[in-house]
Amino acid sequence: MKFLVTGGGGFLGGAIVRKLRARGDAVRTFSRKSYPHLSELGVESHRGDLRDATAVSRAAAGCDAVLHVAAKAGIWGNYQDYYQTNVIGTKNVLAACREHRIRRLVFTSSPSVVFNGRDMEGVDEAVPYPDHFEAAYPQTKAEAERLVLAANDDRLATVSLRPHLIWGPNDPHLIPRILARAKAGVLRRIGSCNKLVDSVYIDNAAQAHVQAADRLQPGSTIAGKAYFITQGEPVPLWDLINRILAVAGLPPVTRSVPFLLAYTAACIMEGTYRLLRIRHEPRLTRFLVRELATAHWFDISAAKRDLGYHPAVSIEEGLDRLAAWLRSGSEEHVDLRP
Repeated sequence: MKFLVTGGGGFLGGAIVRKLRARGDAVRTFSRKSYPHLSELGVESHRGDLRDATAVSRAAAGCDAVLHVAAKAGIWGNYQDYYQTNVIGTKNVLAACREHRIRRLVFTSSPSVVFNGRDMEGVDEAVPYPDHFEAAYPQTKAEAERLVLAANDDRLATVSLRPHLIWGPNDPHLIPRILARAKAGVLRRIGSCNKLVDSVYIDNAAQAHVQAADRLQPGSTIAGKAYFITQGEPVPLWDLINRILAVAGLPPVTRSVPFLLAYTAACIMEGTYRLLRIRHEPRLTRFLVRELATAHWFDISAAKRDLGYHPAVSIEEGLDRLAAWLRSGSEEHVDLRP
């Protein structure tokens, strides 16, 4: 098999690439930047932008399957920037699959595409998309997921995976943000509750993508469906954050802010940033406040049944690996701005 992995130089994309190469698959990546370590793995790298249909088509030529991992992530920013990458970029990937008669497309989505701002406790894939989104990322990812699933037919099989809160060594997103805010003394609990949340260790998320690619083909059980991917063991959010802080040698978060106060502050910050056209992310946004104050854990029985997915790395083992990575000083090479 020859796989195209969009975003193959990123956190999840890189983990998928390593698993594919470890078993002998040929891999080509498509990313905006150059990643020397990919060449060391024997990976063919293409540089380009998802918004460039010609570049996407060129990267897809000759491949048997595509894992579309690349996206513009985040909880703040201009809607059009997210739309161009996440929606137009996905349309370009779909067009490239059609043009080159590629029969398998695995799309990386997010549980945030169905987040309605309220507690989501043990929900399965039948939960509907919400009528309203408070951030451009989940809104554009939901639109892209709909396009991918609607494209499934007898020539192109598609599947969407929704990994939740991916973490682990080499994480340039979640872990650095937590540590930076803790070190700056600005990390606070939102509300008085400690709601259950799901997460997924990086190797487990990557393995789910590989399993989906292997089982996907036109007419297969998983074609045209979406699947939640998690550890399958929800834990109280602030317990998980404090365990992450502990392996980094930092004290636990004990101070809290009332939900209404935090949400009001987020509204004011968002309005001010938009008025002044400030591009970097506010300390609080409405989406972030709701995420930190609500339960969000999911029924992954469908992924276990249809993908053969079973998280091989437990939270405990993942934390041990994370601790070793932090001791190595590797986190110093990622962006630690709060």
